[in-house]
Amino acid sequence: MKRPVVNFYGVALPTILISILGLVMVFSASSVKALQDSGSSVAIVGRQALLFLVGLAIALFLFRAPFAFLKRMSTLSLVLSLIALALPQLPVIGKEVNGNVNWISIAGFTMQPSEFAKLGMILWLAGVLARHEELKERQAPMGPSALAAQILPGIIAMIALILVGKDLGTALVFAAIAAGVLFVAGIQIRWFVAAIAALTLMAVVLILTQSNRIYRIKALLDPFSEEHYQNAGWQPAHSIMGLASGGIFGSGLGAGKQKWGNLAEAHTDFIFAVVGEEIGLLGTLTLLGLFAFLLLSMFKIALRSQTLLERFFVSGVALWFAIQIVVNIGSVTGLIPVIGVTLPLVSYGGSSLIATLAALGLVLGVAMRDPEVKSEITRKISRSLKYSQK
Repeated sequence: MKRPVVNFYGVALPTILISILGLVMVFSASSVKALQDSGSSVAIVGRQALLFLVGLAIALFLFRAPFAFLKRMSTLSLVLSLIALALPQLPVIGKEVNGNVNWISIAGFTMQPSEFAKLGMILWLAGVLARHEELKERQAPMGPSALAAQILPGIIAMIALILVGKDLGTALVFAAIAAGVLFVAGIQIRWFVAAIAALTLMAVVLILTQSNRIYRIKALLDPFSEEHYQNAGWQPAHSIMGLASGGIFGSGLGAGKQKWGNLAEAHTDFIFAVVGEEIGLLGTLTLLGLFAFLLLSMFKIALRSQTLLERFFVSGVALWFAIQIVVNIGSVTGLIPVIGVTLPLVSYGGSSLIATLAALGLVLGVAMRDPEVKSEITRKISRSLKYSQK
């Protein structure tokens, strides 16, 4: 387990296993809805499988990309992210889903640009922070105010564009990822505490200024109450029912009941409830174990990275995944209000899946640039080729 190559496999293997489990659960959770909407129970999972292959191809391409590509993209990613986040506000292609204007529709294809902007933000932050550390090493440090002047306008602009589309959940995820990357980069604690305080204040103000958000908070406290059950408490209540009815071993794949019209978004934001209902506590713990191994491997890759840019980037991707996992499962289990965040590699959603796989392709590329990892994998490939020729 101490060999560096284990970190490479610790990202690659869980990614494949979680993706396969995700496809199986998307099929199970979406079959009823797909049959009702299109007459085919495999319509939704078929799209997901196709998008998985597209994401895998992009991941393989980015895996082979050199460090120069990563460095170049880190300087362009802020502009590209801002453009992506502005697209949903264009009247021709912008699309509203569940009250949020954070989607675009072009030639019949629907996309959520904010998923790709998360990756762009992490790349940009990694680049800025790496240059800041390099200046410190050259005895020309950039003061905290100068660093803040470089970082804050970009973060504020991205969050503002998301809030224009009324997507508070995604805005909070962006802010949390940015705060996490700054913490990993070694920002002074007082600045980190100030950022958390500002984030908390923003969330409180935005919640208190919207009556439906206040109602969601109340419903979270008692989703089964007579007042909330038929409204904001419906999703969290039926999610908890699904998890509770699964027991240790689950009701069996395909045998879940909540997906039959009771649990909305069963194949997207609430797929973890279907996992718990159909494959039980053992299934959910196995999934969490795979996620834990994936995150641990990414942080270990970050520690062994050859450059500061790669270190901050891989740490940022790991934080992105960790935050989304916590938020998604917290919503499903009723610990936090329903925010509407996908479970990485598991939930249905092409934008999320492709962006996630692209990020993992870049992470594996960073791992492969470790001389020990590269030499061991090259040696194993050579040995395998010799055996196959015999």
